[in-house]
Amino acid sequence: MAKPAPLSEQTTVPATPAERTPGPVLRRVAGPVTWADERVGAAGLGKFFLRKIFPDHWSFLLGEIALYSFIILLITGVYLTIWFKPSMAEVEYEGSYQLLRGLAMSEAYESTLHISFDIRGGLLMRQMHHWSAMLFVASMFAHMLRVFFTGAFRKPRELNWVIGVALLALGTIEGFAGYSLPDDLLSGTGLRFVDGLIRSIPVIGTWAEFFVFGGEFPGTLIISRLYMVHILLIPGLLLALIAAHMALLVYHKHTQYPGPGRTDQNVVGYPLFPVYMAKAGGFFFIVFGVTTLMGAFMQINPLWTYGPYNPAQVTAGSQPDWYMGWVEGAIRIMPGWESHWGSTTWSWNVVVPGVGLMGLLFTLLGVYPWIEAWLTGDKREHHVLERPRTNPTRTAFGVAGITAYIMLMLGGGNDIIATQFRMSLNNISLVLRVAVFVAPVLAFLITKRICIALTRVDQERLLHGSESGIINRSPAGGYSEDHLPISQGEAFTLTSHNEYPVLESEEISPRQAKARRFFYGDNMSKPTRAELEAAAHHADGHDGDHELGDGDHHAVTGSRQPELTGGKD
Repeated sequence: MAKPAPLSEQTTVPATPAERTPGPVLRRVAGPVTWADERVGAAGLGKFFLRKIFPDHWSFLLGEIALYSFIILLITGVYLTIWFKPSMAEVEYEGSYQLLRGLAMSEAYESTLHISFDIRGGLLMRQMHHWSAMLFVASMFAHMLRVFFTGAFRKPRELNWVIGVALLALGTIEGFAGYSLPDDLLSGTGLRFVDGLIRSIPVIGTWAEFFVFGGEFPGTLIISRLYMVHILLIPGLLLALIAAHMALLVYHKHTQYPGPGRTDQNVVGYPLFPVYMAKAGGFFFIVFGVTTLMGAFMQINPLWTYGPYNPAQVTAGSQPDWYMGWVEGAIRIMPGWESHWGSTTWSWNVVVPGVGLMGLLFTLLGVYPWIEAWLTGDKREHHVLERPRTNPTRTAFGVAGITAYIMLMLGGGNDIIATQFRMSLNNISLVLRVAVFVAPVLAFLITKRICIALTRVDQERLLHGSESGIINRSPAGGYSEDHLPISQGEAFTLTSHNEYPVLESEEISPRQAKARRFFYGDNMSKPTRAELEAAAHHADGHDGDHELGDGDHHAVTGSRQPELTGGKD
């Protein structure tokens, strides 16, 4: 993408007489603008926000996708709200879909069919709404993974990380609530699954079920209650948390990847106006357009093929949306453990992998910034990101978590795997019971060794330069390869990672010292000044094995468009 022309605050162009005299449009706008500025300081606020500097990297677009898909959800949701009837009252279907005519169903299911077949653009809006919900949760997952792997959650952004975890949890609940509203056989099966989770809660499970469903499952109130949660409660919370998330982003400044001129005291990038306004506006329409194409050409949730919900029936091969599949997989592969104490039954096979696992996941995610701060003893502010390879243990933990998630997802589809590949369902479950513990450990070890190897490659490149591909043979018959020195910008990037405190210290306990040794004991140290000077001396051609000309020092240095640098407030 072409970069905008750089701006310079020192360069001023004298205004011509035509430029000094405002035109008719500006004269007409001047009055309201002056009125607003005199009362709320609009000019100062506008100058502060419009000249805000933001760094430029493709991975920062993941958070924007989440924001834009949420906006699409609001727009399409308002359209659907006009015709949807959140009622479980029984009616006889008389709509245009012939295969269901005369069948008894709830008003919720009947109105969903009406939207799909009888409202102009209704099916497109339904599918856009469903796809944007998928995209919303998926982009939040990807965004949080980027934040985790690059260490963007460190001080002072711990609170923003907690807000992100809350957004992810609420987005998951919001998606499930919307998925359950049509009251078809598939969504009703999902509600039955949640009913089992609620009932498995020790001591209060039965009471909680009656409270949520308004009586014994399925009751007559759950659709109207989910509707209020879906269109009012959770969207309000999401809007408030998104506003807080964006406010903290502006207050703390955006993080940036390591590179020349980028430190914890500045932000290198381009201003909000006009560069990022143009980029953000264009990217919003790209996301909107792609979502529209998906809604038009990629069928999702064809609920007319499932029929209305009947508690006595279950959809064959039913699967939840992907963001809930890991919970169902954990329950499917869990052994059938139960305990009977007095008149109570404790269903460990449901409450532990269902309620307990979700609670454990979001709790660990929420407190992880403080766990890592305790492990490393690092209390500094961080505004420059880390490359994942420079923190092997954290990266390995992230990959292990992703691997465990994949194993549980496979468990959620064990019946589909069994039927498609003609395998034993019991054998698949037995294998996954072992794999869910073994596979993450293997992923952790392999990922950590890969990261350590990559950091050693970086250090080799820093000290000895890049390989030229030219092999020389000495008179003695030996072979050696010339190396080209890397640019100063690349050298700065390779040495910009953090150095943690020493492992052994009288100020910490032996347990904390052991934890630190595990977390960053294998991290590569930065080269010393003496090593860098020796490397520079080596690159200057004083070593007989590597004879370099003067021009080789700039062989990999290319021209680069200058960027604006915004100081840290």
